[in-house]
Amino acid sequence: MSLAGEERKHWILDRLESEGKVTTQELVEQFGVSSESIRRYLEELEAKRKLKRVYGGAVKLNPSREEPPYLNREVLFAEEKRRIGRAGVTLVEDNDVVFIDDGTTTQQVIHYLSDKRNVTVLTFAVPALHLLIDYMNKGLFTGQAYFLGGKVNAAHARVSGSIAEQAVEQFYADIAFISVDGVTPERGITGFDAERGQLARKIIEHSRRTVVLTDHSKLGEARFYKMADLEQVDTIVCDVDMPEEWREIMQELDVNWIHAL
Repeated sequence: MSLAGEERKHWILDRLESEGKVTTQELVEQFGVSSESIRRYLEELEAKRKLKRVYGGAVKLNPSREEPPYLNREVLFAEEKRRIGRAGVTLVEDNDVVFIDDGTTTQQVIHYLSDKRNVTVLTFAVPALHLLIDYMNKGLFTGQAYFLGGKVNAAHARVSGSIAEQAVEQFYADIAFISVDGVTPERGITGFDAERGQLARKIIEHSRRTVVLTDHSKLGEARFYKMADLEQVDTIVCDVDMPEEWREIMQELDVNWIHAL
C-alpha cells in the first residue's frame, strides 16, 4: 500500500471517529479515486476490525455489548432517521392507536403526525413524551398521548421493567413502531438490553401490526436479546433497499420492505 493509501485510510478512520459513518461516494469525491479503490480500503480496514462495511459505505465499529447512551444514538444517521420516520408515518391512519418505543428512529414518526386526525400515541420514552407535549401545546398534534410508567433508565431516557410491562398490558394498538439494534432473517430482531427487549415483546403482543424502523447499520447484526422472529414483523422501513440475498426468505416470511427515500 502506498503512503497515499495509508494516509487515506487514516483520514477514513478520523472521519468515522467524528461522524460515525462514511459513504463510498463521499470518499470517491474526497480522494479522487475509483469506487473500487475505496472498496479495497474499506475491506482492508474491516479485516483489521477498524470499521464495519455497510451498504454504500462504512460505519464506526461498536465492539461493545452495551447499548450506546441516548444522546450518542440521537446524532447518528440523523438524516436517514428523518427519512425513515417520514416513510413510517404513511402507515398510520386516522383514529389509530400507536405504540412508539424509545428508539431515536421511531421517535421521528412524531414529527410527521400533524396531518393525522385523532391518533393516540402510547410511549415509554421520555424524549418522545417531550416531543408530544411540545406539538400538543403548539396545536400540531391534536390526538391523545399516554406515558407508560416504570423503572427509569436515565442513560437511555426511558422506563422499563415489570411495571412498564403491566402498563402495556392495559392497551391494544393498531400499530407498533419498534427500533432494533440488529436484524437478520435467521435471528429476527434483536437488542442490547434484555429488559427493554422484554418490553418490546409485550408491545408486539398487544399490537395488530408491527413495523420495524431501522437504518442500514443494523442490517446483518445480531445482538444479545431476541425481541421477536421476523414472522412477527409486518413491515421493515429502512433507508436502503432490502439486501438482495434476503429477498427470497423475506418473501417466504411475508415481510414487507419500505425503502425510505
